[in-house]
Amino acid sequence: MALAQPERRGPQVLNIGEVLAQLSDDFPAMTASKIRFLEEKGLINPKRTPAGYRQYSDSDVERLRFVLALQRDQYLPLKVIKDYLDAIDRGERPENLPPGVTVSPRIVSDELAAELKGRARALTEEQLRTESGASVPLLQSLLSFGLISHVNGKFDEHALQVARACVQLEGHGLEPRHLRPFQAAAEREFGLVERAVGPLMSRKDAASQARAAEAAREISELCLTLHRALVQDRISRMES
Repeated sequence: MALAQPERRGPQVLNIGEVLAQLSDDFPAMTASKIRFLEEKGLINPKRTPAGYRQYSDSDVERLRFVLALQRDQYLPLKVIKDYLDAIDRGERPENLPPGVTVSPRIVSDELAAELKGRARALTEEQLRTESGASVPLLQSLLSFGLISHVNGKFDEHALQVARACVQLEGHGLEPRHLRPFQAAAEREFGLVERAVGPLMSRKDAASQARAAEAAREISELCLTLHRALVQDRISRMES
């Protein structure tokens, strides 16, 4: 008697509700409007039925995980994330990924899901010191001057980035007490960003909230570019 052949299944096809169900554990605030917004921005491109209904694949879901994780954990604007995805789609290795973020040239569902799992880390003080190279006195100074903070004794990736930068700056003789103007400047820049996206933030629909968050990221990147250019201009004058 011939053995029955196992059934071969094609790629999984999901509707938008099923996609939300798959993402809900890691991204509980995700909505259908946000998914459609990301489609408008060209980050995913689900297939459509003849009647116009969207059909999402496992690859679409993993692209969404990638986008949402970089937004949540790295605060990257969608334009930058799209550049990464475009490079992946071309079979290239994305350049200038944030520290700790690695992506295979092709987004493979199981690999990417494993890679993104636990990306939003909560670091103990000991882990923060180990990964940043900061001393106990330096971390205490960063905390006392408000350059980093913690929640229930846990630090996030932003605290790690600040600590790493301050370790390097300490080598140039710049201590946390010298860096307080950066905190004040960050607060002023945030005020500008908040003012610019205020009209969108006042709308309570998910699409407007998503657009406001993306606009805030883009504005913050432009502020950083402007800041860097102004400082570099002063340095170039020193050299002339």
